[in-house]
Amino acid sequence: MTSCGAPATQMPAPATEPRAATEAPIATESVIEPYTASSPEFIAPTSTALPTSTPLPPTAGSTQTETALPTLELPTELANPPARVAWDGEPTYPGDSQPGYDFRLFYDPELWAVTTDNFGSPALAHRSIMDCIIVPSVGHGLPSNITVDHEVRKIGPVEYEISTAYLNGVPQFVTYLGGDFNVYTGFELSFKEQTDLCIKEAETVLSTLISIPVSQATPGP
Repeated sequence: MTSCGAPATQMPAPATEPRAATEAPIATESVIEPYTASSPEFIAPTSTALPTSTPLPPTAGSTQTETALPTLELPTELANPPARVAWDGEPTYPGDSQPGYDFRLFYDPELWAVTTDNFGSPALAHRSIMDCIIVPSVGHGLPSNITVDHEVRKIGPVEYEISTAYLNGVPQFVTYLGGDFNVYTGFELSFKEQTDLCIKEAETVLSTLISIPVSQATPGP
């Protein structure tokens, strides 16, 4: 066939343009400001900042190894402590609270101590129950392997929305949302042992929730 016509002309291969270097996307980091015990002047933010959530145990069968967090350092107990001490802080739902008010809880200083947790948030930690910790919190998403029981219950005079998170039937933490006519705020109670006792003693503290003017708030740790 080729002898009957003009020699076949081989088409040149299309020029290959050098590939542009792929630039890695610029990572962005969300800055989350920890709660402070009080400030000279309360300004309700336009959006609620989410504090870092309590780490959950790895999914059953996962090869991931959970890294143990360091034990919190607690202030030395006073020699002659008062019967109860106030713990003040900004409400975690400022949009549902009246401007110019903080929350206040009362606690027994022989049982609890105000400190800062491993994520920089103010916390109330039990002195004798390891890792029994109350931190101000807002609602947040959960892994699909976590189940949650919801209830509305009065703890003392305060009506709370209570959510208990379970992993394989074992409670992991409990959240409490409540307030009075001035503040609406949330707390998360975490624990690793003596769960029932931790919950009981934490609810004794949560039953004392009231609101106070920001000008009367005591400084945090």
